[in-house]
Amino acid sequence: MKAFAFAAALVLAPLSVHAADWPTAAPAAEGLSAAKLEAMSAAIKAGQFQQITSVLIARHGKLVFEAYYDADQKDGGPEARRNTRSATKTVTAMLAGAAIARGALPSVNAPIKAYLKGRPPVANPDPRKDKVTVEDLLTMSSIAECDDDNEFSRGNEERMYLIEDWVGFYLDLPVRGFPDWMPKPEASPYGRSFSYCTAGVTTLGAVIQSAVKRPLPDFADEALFKPLGIENPHWQKSPLGLAQGGGGLGLRSRDLLKLGQLYANGGQWDGKQVLPADFVKAAVAPHANARENTDYGYLIWLQTFAGHKAWTMSGTGGQKVAVVPDLDLVAVITTTNFGVRQPHVIAEKLLTEHVLAAVEK
Repeated sequence: MKAFAFAAALVLAPLSVHAADWPTAAPAAEGLSAAKLEAMSAAIKAGQFQQITSVLIARHGKLVFEAYYDADQKDGGPEARRNTRSATKTVTAMLAGAAIARGALPSVNAPIKAYLKGRPPVANPDPRKDKVTVEDLLTMSSIAECDDDNEFSRGNEERMYLIEDWVGFYLDLPVRGFPDWMPKPEASPYGRSFSYCTAGVTTLGAVIQSAVKRPLPDFADEALFKPLGIENPHWQKSPLGLAQGGGGLGLRSRDLLKLGQLYANGGQWDGKQVLPADFVKAAVAPHANARENTDYGYLIWLQTFAGHKAWTMSGTGGQKVAVVPDLDLVAVITTTNFGVRQPHVIAEKLLTEHVLAAVEK
């Protein structure tokens, strides 16, 4: 069985019932080099990018390349639910937009406290914590001392997983401090100080769930997944049963491509407006500076690859959904590079040196 094929032939493996839900085209018809894509597959098979499990590319809204490098494995191939890790966070942002569109949330400026009633008193009470908004959580810039990139942070996500109440974990966090060597929000680009915080996104999922008065997975099915033909997503849940909006959602590679194409289309899918165009526009605008040469929108990374600006859903191991607007291209890279050094660098090298390099016109 072939591990990969171009859109003209697709994958020689059992396909989804939605196998025909994408218009397809040969790479050359949409300005990509078939030879360069074949060279990419050869490099992947040779292990040059460690453990890549799938690569999908859409150009001008057409599926031009779909390859599964684990199709011979029991849990691989087109129907595998990929552990998206933190790419899930962008899905949670989309659900916030859907809740706003339905009037369940008034806007991104809504304070989250109003949607988390009936909870025990929080530790480290502070009036500044009461003012945290949906947008603060969407932009990783709330006042909570929460930094997944700092093992000493009280809000590091690994500490959250040790207790049963993940929302309470976030709400109990103390206020962040800003010593002289750290810029305060007002002195930071876009007026926000970025700090990567999974617990905040987990809490945002609870806020959305409370606002729409439905379990988060049910709302996701109605507002996002069913309109896109996405079936049987696998949610991870907290010990108290809250669907984890911060990571671990299991989706097919094609499902991920659809989510990227939804943003590329300004919130439209199959001629229908699934997400408000103005929300999508705001979501992919810079709201915080995450690191040098990288800004952050609403739970999505704003990066530049080979001179092209991209909106990137990203998860541990190098999971990537990259939307490249000026090329009208969406690419998905899934991996099992969880124990590999610098997996994001590996996936971004694949994206830059092969996927984008294959674009000829």
